[in-house]
Amino acid sequence: MPHSERPSKRLAVVTGANAGLGFETARGLVYQNYRVVIAARSEHKGRAAVEALLKDCPEADVRFEALDLSRLASVRDFAAALRERETALDVLVNNAGIMALPQRELTEEGFERQLGVNYLGHFLLTSELLPLLTAAGAPRVVQLSSLAHRGGRIDFDDLQGEKGYDPWRAYRQSKLAMLLFSQALQQHSDAESWGLDSLAAHPGLARTALFEHGVRSRALVGALFRLTLPIMTQSAAEGARPILHAATASDFRPGDYFGPGGFAETRGAPERARMSATACDAALAERLWQVSCELTGAMWREETTT
Repeated sequence: MPHSERPSKRLAVVTGANAGLGFETARGLVYQNYRVVIAARSEHKGRAAVEALLKDCPEADVRFEALDLSRLASVRDFAAALRERETALDVLVNNAGIMALPQRELTEEGFERQLGVNYLGHFLLTSELLPLLTAAGAPRVVQLSSLAHRGGRIDFDDLQGEKGYDPWRAYRQSKLAMLLFSQALQQHSDAESWGLDSLAAHPGLARTALFEHGVRSRALVGALFRLTLPIMTQSAAEGARPILHAATASDFRPGDYFGPGGFAETRGAPERARMSATACDAALAERLWQVSCELTGAMWREETTT
């Protein structure tokens, strides 16, 4: 059972925090005096990230917990272990993701891998952690979206890319799904009195291994970005600023979406970002919510069942 007394420090979980934006987000939360769980698939990389953060800040309260978002059993196991160990969760940052896989790959449950890892795994994770979130004083959930969401569409007739797979179309769909999830989660929280604030963020064009791999997948795009990198992009630490703002800032409205405020939202200080008209479609968000519940088995219970 959870501890009877809650630690004084607030708790944050960051998925994919072993590198890139997730690591920088975890670092920022550590420096804001959060206890941080680095949730990642690779134990070696996750523990290395913990060591790096402790070297940076020896007083940090940070630990690694294994989470493979491509396996729903792993998502449930991670959440069950956290519910056993903790009494409340203040911040959940659904950051982990993959980009533009050249060939169609499947998760353990048969989901197209980008949709499964970037979105469906996080959808179930948030549902499984709802009891801890509702037990916190002012819980916040942050979904990581992307500028790419603006070109995305949710293809309910071919959600898993079985009829035709395109790496970037699948990525755009997954990041639009994350933004729709953010909106639907706020609506459900308001309707069910869960008391959580649902927000989203994007990093602009941040120089991470994920980003570099993605742009290399298309030669013309890669060549263009090599020419414009100094002007159009920013570091991973700078790219994490909108995510940290969504996770911790006081100047927000439920359902807000943050990104860099500079040229075309590619870089700069955090400001409210522009959502596509599709991302603002409440009916679409609710339809995706219901489909996602069916696919993942998410129950959205405030209390755990024995």
